[in-house]
Amino acid sequence: MAKIELAISIRQPYVEQILLGVKKYEYRSKLTHIRGRVYLYAAKKPVDDAAEWRKAKSEPGKLPNGVIVVISDCESRDDGEFQYKLESPRRLRKYLVPNSQPQPKFFRPNV
Repeated sequence: MAKIELAISIRQPYVEQILLGVKKYEYRSKLTHIRGRVYLYAAKKPVDDAAEWRKAKSEPGKLPNGVIVVISDCESRDDGEFQYKLESPRRLRKYLVPNSQPQPKFFRPNV
């Protein structure tokens, strides 16, 4: 498998929803030309929404970081936003901690 060089920061419980196959798209205001495998970085500040935590079958503080997902497409939406199509999510056996400062966009984690 090719070395993964990029990560995207997403808040929990959305990372877990991606891993469970419940969430298939990530919505952002910026177009991306990035395709292929990227790390998901679970941001330090979780979402404060009980309904979203129920979808992830978990609660704040119980979910891990360090997973890989494929971004296979980026489509424009009518509202001016973009949706990144996420496919083939897979947990890492050993969780990784980035050596560089996580950003609220794509970043190089240097793991």
